[in-house]
Amino acid sequence: MNPVISAAQSFSDKDNIIILSNRDNYEWKSEFLSEHEVEYVKQAAESETSRITLLQSGRVVVVQFLKKDDDINKQREYSRKDGCDVLETLRRYRVEELTILDKTERSLMLSYAEGMALGSYQFLKYYIDADKRKHCLKNIGIYGATEKEAEELSIVTEATCIARDLVNEPLSYLTAPKLSEEFAEMGKKSGFTLEVFDKKKITALKMGGLLAVNRGSFDPPTFNIMEWKPDNAKNKRPIILVGKGIVFDTGGVSLKPTNHSMDFMKSDMGGAAAVGGAMYAIAKAKLPVHVITLVPATDNRPGKEAYVPGDVITMHSGATVEVLNTDAEGRMVMADALHFAKKYDPELVLDFATLTGAAARSVGGQGIVCMGTADDDTKNKMKKSGYTVQERLVEFPLWEEYKELIKSDIADIKNIGGPVAGAITAGLFLKHFTDYPWLHFDIAGAAFLHTPDSYRGKNGTGVGVRLLFDFISNY
Repeated sequence: MNPVISAAQSFSDKDNIIILSNRDNYEWKSEFLSEHEVEYVKQAAESETSRITLLQSGRVVVVQFLKKDDDINKQREYSRKDGCDVLETLRRYRVEELTILDKTERSLMLSYAEGMALGSYQFLKYYIDADKRKHCLKNIGIYGATEKEAEELSIVTEATCIARDLVNEPLSYLTAPKLSEEFAEMGKKSGFTLEVFDKKKITALKMGGLLAVNRGSFDPPTFNIMEWKPDNAKNKRPIILVGKGIVFDTGGVSLKPTNHSMDFMKSDMGGAAAVGGAMYAIAKAKLPVHVITLVPATDNRPGKEAYVPGDVITMHSGATVEVLNTDAEGRMVMADALHFAKKYDPELVLDFATLTGAAARSVGGQGIVCMGTADDDTKNKMKKSGYTVQERLVEFPLWEEYKELIKSDIADIKNIGGPVAGAITAGLFLKHFTDYPWLHFDIAGAAFLHTPDSYRGKNGTGVGVRLLFDFISNY
């Protein structure tokens, strides 16, 4: 359970507090500190110390000197990281509740609280001593924040952590049918509706891509449709989110090597986690936007009926695909979902997928590869959201010349393009199944981290949730 964030209307001299301050402006000090403490803070402000901790009559007072930058987005990110870093001090003193006071020229208390909440995330489900490992921080109060600001921040950090949980769950728990159950529970808590197509319905709809990938599996596939449609929706036509729900990827017959490849492929449903988490936040915050989310889900295994390289698959759209690599399965299931999206006459479609190693190698864990046919205004707004939440976007081109790389000799299209421009040819494959304004986000690098990175932590990051929430909040 992550800490709850709330707006604090007041505080007393018994409350644990964190004071955010600039190094060159701390006139507030006499309000909270003794003469001796004032001198101590003054010396710290003149040094390179970024944070000091004072113990006062049974409470903890932390003074945090925030790094300054002309770029507000950079300063927000510094504040998130500072908020994560202070957690070690709070754990040492077993702090369960605290209030943040912002004494800086720029209001950075929300970013600081965000870093604390996200940095507190733990996935302890499978530890026998989980109760002993659990962090103590339960409540973060923000003095001066509005109820709406605090509530939305609490919702979006909770949603990000839900997405992290989904990514961190192993296949022994999170099969495709179980993922649908998780979405159902999220819908009950937040307010969106869910319809789940079973294998019989998927077969009737001739979703050939999803069915082909599922052929080697023990578990049936699911196709999940989540919807949030408030009466006051600003958009007449829906925004559609599509997420890749490959709950585990062996590579199929084109088997992956285990070390540093297959061993963390429980994370291959990071796109499903991103759009599911975003849907939870959008509905719970009651954003006035009509949103539909589509998640095709299955695992990819080399079972006795598995599809193989050389097969030709007829997709939901009727197009034929020559399969040259069964490890390029994500685009197969996503293509069926993208074609299915046409029935809604969408205003905009945004898809999220851990799609290619090429994207991960291009930008690593610090960015998201994006591309698509949406207009420049939409792209720029999405990029702005990326900088706001530090889930930055790098746009790749969809030049006509790249289409030559996915031409097939025996079918309409083939599912891989060769050794170059792998993220782009994957995007072009998806584009083949769209006829609406569309953006594709390849989160392969950022969805799962192998080493800790401040408030993003280690393993599942929940990337995409905060990006989507910010974009749709401003839609």
